Amino acid sequence: MSIARVLLIVGGVAAVGYGAVLLWDNATAVLVRIVVWAAVGVVVHDFVFAPLCVVCGLAGRRLLPPRWRAPVAVAALCTVVLAVLAIPVYSRPGMRPDNTSVLDRNYPAGFWIAVAVVWVGAVLWSLLAARLPVRQDQVVDHQRADHVEGQPPPV
Repeated sequence: MSIARVLLIVGGVAAVGYGAVLLWDNATAVLVRIVVWAAVGVVVHDFVFAPLCVVCGLAGRRLLPPRWRAPVAVAALCTVVLAVLAIPVYSRPGMRPDNTSVLDRNYPAGFWIAVAVVWVGAVLWSLLAARLPVRQDQVVDHQRADHVEGQPPPV
C-alpha cells in the first residue's frame, strides 16, 4: 500500500473521529434529526437528483451541438449549486421588523444576477471557443502517420 493511500486513510479516520467527538455532546433527539436529514439527503440524491441529471444529460446530448454540451453542463451545475446555496437566505429567515440588519440585501436579485452571469459566460464560451486560433482537434487533424514518434526502448 502506498504512503499516499495510508495518509488518506489516516486523514479520513481522523476526520470521522473528530466528527464523532463533536456529536458526542448532543442530545439523542438532535442525533436522530441529524441521521434523518442525512438519510433524506441520500434518498433525494439517489432517487430524484441523480435520475434528473441523467435525463437532462441524455436530452442535452440529443438536442445540443457538441461544442455547446460542455458549457451548458457546467452552467447547469453552477446554477444548481447557486440554487442550493441560496436556499437558506432566499426566504430571509430571522428577518423581523425590529431587526432590519439581518439579511438586509436583496438576495433573490443577487441570485438571478449570478445565474445570468453564469449562463452568459457559457454562451460566450460556446461562441468564442470555435474562434480560438488553434484547437486540439485541428492539430490532430493536420498530422500524418509519420508525425508519431517511435516507441521508447524496452526496459
